[in-house]
Amino acid sequence: MGLIKQNSSQYYTGSQSYTPDGTNSNALTWPSVMTPLIWDAAATATSFNNYKVFINNVEQHPTLSPYYITQSLATTIVDGVQTQILTLTSTADPSTGVITPIPTNAILTVKLTNPSLWDNYKSYQYVNIKDIVNNFMVAYVGVDKIIPRVKRSEVIFHAKRGLQEFSYDTLRSVKSQELTIPPSLSLVLPQDYVNYVQLSWIDGLGVKHIIYPTTLTSNPSQVPLQDNNGLPMQDIYGNLAQSTQSLTNDRWRNADQTALNGQLDVNNFTDADVYNWGWWKMAYGQRFGLDPEVSQKNGWFTIDERRGVLAFSSDLANQLIILEYVSDGLAYDEDTHVPKLAEDALYTHIMYSILSTKANFPEYVVQRYKKERSAKLRNAKIRLSNIKLEEFTQVMRGKSKWIKH
Repeated sequence: MGLIKQNSSQYYTGSQSYTPDGTNSNALTWPSVMTPLIWDAAATATSFNNYKVFINNVEQHPTLSPYYITQSLATTIVDGVQTQILTLTSTADPSTGVITPIPTNAILTVKLTNPSLWDNYKSYQYVNIKDIVNNFMVAYVGVDKIIPRVKRSEVIFHAKRGLQEFSYDTLRSVKSQELTIPPSLSLVLPQDYVNYVQLSWIDGLGVKHIIYPTTLTSNPSQVPLQDNNGLPMQDIYGNLAQSTQSLTNDRWRNADQTALNGQLDVNNFTDADVYNWGWWKMAYGQRFGLDPEVSQKNGWFTIDERRGVLAFSSDLANQLIILEYVSDGLAYDEDTHVPKLAEDALYTHIMYSILSTKANFPEYVVQRYKKERSAKLRNAKIRLSNIKLEEFTQVMRGKSKWIKH
C-alpha cells in the first residue's frame, strides 16, 4: 500500500472537488488527511475562515445568485477517525423566493485559502514519533526477537530522548526567526531555544551580515542593591535585594561603537583629524594592531541569562535580523518528525538504549548494537549533510584563480 494519501489537487492547491447531488443541501466530507477547515458562523469577516467554496470556479456566498449558498460545519467520527462534514445549502432568491439547487453537472470545489501556510509540502520527508514507536513495537519486540517484551512507555521515552540527541548535531533542527531589534536592544529568547547557531542582520539587498558574540562586556547574573558601605541589602523577608537594572547593560547599550571598532564616518572628520594623536588611540587595538574581535562593523551580541534575552550593541537598533537557533525537536507536535534518512538510526538508538538498561542481557549483544548505533548515526549524518558533488566542484573552481601582484 502506497504511503501517499493525497491526490495532486489536495497536495498542490489544498482543494477537494465534489459532485453535487442535485438537492438543496449537499453534505461534503472533508478529507481527514487535509488541514482541518475553520468556519466561524458568527464571524462578520471571511478572514476568520481558512477556505472558500467555488461552483464552476466562481466563489460562492449567501448573497450571490442563483444559489445563495449558506454553510455549516460539523465534526463527527467516521470509522474511528474524526471527520468534518461541510453542509452547503441553497437558499431562496430574495426577489423571487425560488430555491435553485446546484446542478449535478457543476464542479463544486472547496479550497484552502492559503495552502502554503499549512504543513503539507514537506511532510513526505519525515516520519512522526508515533509511527516510529509503532514500527519498533512490531519489528523489534515479541517472541523470538531480541527484545521479548518491553513497555510502550519505555519505547516512547527512548524515542524522544533519541530525537533530542539527534536534534543537536544530526537532524535539520535549526530554526530561524526574522526579527527587528527594538530600541531597547533586547530580544526575548524563543520559547524552544536550546542554543544559538548564528545571528545576522539583513541589508537592503537581503544579504546576511554575521553578528558576532563578544567578550568586551558581560551580563551580571545578579544585581544586588548596596548600602553606603558597599554591603548587599536585604528585603523585608531577609532575601538579597535585587536591582531591576544593570549599570553594565546600560553603559553597553549607550556605548559609542565607533570608539570600539574605529569605523568613523568619512564625512564627519577632516584631514587634520588623521594626524590627531587622540584619534589614533580611540579604537581598541588600533594603535598596536588589529584585534579580530573588534575590527568589524556588523555589531555584537551577548546572551543575558538573567533576563532571558539576546542583548545587542547600540549600532544594531531597528535592524532586521535573522536568528538561527537549535531546538530539541520536542517543543511542538510539528517538530516531532524524524527525517526518513535518519529513521533506521533512531530504531537502532532505541534498541541499544533498551538493551543497555536491561538486566541479564549478554554484554556482546549490547556492544554489537552500540557499534551498529554508531555506524548508522554516522550514515545518517552523511546523508543529511546533503553534500552535492556539483556544488562542491563549483566552489573549488575558485581556488584555481591566478592572483596577480
